Formats: sequence, C-alpha cells, structure tokens
Amino acid sequence: MTETAEAATDGLSPELRAKMAVALDVDDLVEAVRLGRQLAPWFGVAKVGLELFTAAGPDAVGALLDTGFDVFLDLKLHDIPTTVAKAARVAGALGVSYLTMHAHGGPDMLGAGVEGLRTGAHNAGLETPVAVGITVLTSDRDAPAHIVPNRLRVAVEAGCGGIVCAGTHLKDARELSPRTLRVVPGIRAEGADRHDQPNAVTPELALSEGADLLVIGRPVTQADDPARAAAELLGGLDGSA
Repeated sequence: MTETAEAATDGLSPELRAKMAVALDVDDLVEAVRLGRQLAPWFGVAKVGLELFTAAGPDAVGALLDTGFDVFLDLKLHDIPTTVAKAARVAGALGVSYLTMHAHGGPDMLGAGVEGLRTGAHNAGLETPVAVGITVLTSDRDAPAHIVPNRLRVAVEAGCGGIVCAGTHLKDARELSPRTLRVVPGIRAEGADRHDQPNAVTPELALSEGADLLVIGRPVTQADDPARAAAELLGGLDGSA
C-alpha cells in the first residue's frame, strides 16, 4: 500500500469526522460522489451548494446520503417568507441535516424557513434539520463590525439552530449565543493561498475557538491528490495521520 493510500484509509476519529464538511462544489454528480468516497475517511458531512444542486437537484442529496454522509444543503435561501418556507419544507423532506438561509433576510423570512424545514421533515418522518443563518459571507472584506452580532441575534431569535460565520468572528458568536451551532468556512493551512477568503483560519484555530463544523473545499477538492491534501490539512487534529 502506498503512503497516500495509507493516509486516506487512516482518517479522523468518528467524533472529528462529524465536525468536517467537504464542499463538493462541482457540476457533476458522478464526480461529487467519487470525491466524497475518496475523502470519506476525513469528512462525515458533504456540503451540497448551488453549483451541484443546480446540476443534479435533489438527486445529489440522495446520492450522498447513500454514500454515508450527512448532508449540509447550502442553498443560502433569501426570498419572501412564503417562498423560503416552501423551499425549506421541500428540503426538510430530503433528509438533509443542515440548511442555510441568509440572516440578512430578517426574522420573518428566517422564521418561515425554520417552520417550513420542521414541517417538511415531520411530514417525511425525519428528524428536524438544523436551520443555519448566514451572518456575513467570508468573502466580504468590508462588512461593519456590528453586522455579525446583529445577524446572529436575528437568526437565534427566529429559531435558527446554527449560524455560519468566519473564524475571526467565533469569539463573538460563542459569547453571544453559546448553544448555537457555529459553522466556519474558509479553512486553510497556515500560509496557504486564501483565494477569495480573506478571513480564512486554520482548522486547529477554528476548533480551539469553538467551531462546531468546518467547511473545507478547494484546498482539498482541487488538489492533485485530494486524499493526501486532506491528510496534510487535518491529519494532526487527533494524531490519526
């Protein structure tokens, strides 16, 4: 067995895998499933974003559930409350574990989404997924300091069980709402290319600051050897590499 293959089969402990979401931002379901299987030793959650969902629709969710992942459906819903409620109700029936909505949409929209998600899951006999409010996109370099706390409050008051925030905002999020699930994208190795993620942090720092779920995409999925890239980025978290 090659060193790369050994790294890919070692992976993380189940507890840490549950905190790692791989962003399968591709436009082909076959490629998404292939990547997911390759990276399963390191990730327990698969993120389905707009690109993959537009390409494959609900089949993307079903295929990744069948592969053994929990699914983070990252549609960033933002519309009138009625539309968001209906879309969230459909998502709730798909078996996803998480669904994102923009906190910028306000309490009425978020509340409608939360209720729609609950109804869809209940009607399908499933556990209610976590509604996740997006505070500020991690590519936003100019958001005022007060925006994240304000949107966190809106999300929590509307019934969202989680938020998405940059690693640099984790301290505020933890202090303002310690029981809220904290999702952090923009994870990079120290000194790595940040791409369009100016607020990127390392996985070690994100976890130490209280992140509950790390979303990791390009540093792993666009690498020549995704399994080795995952091992290099995450292998030191519990000494399993």
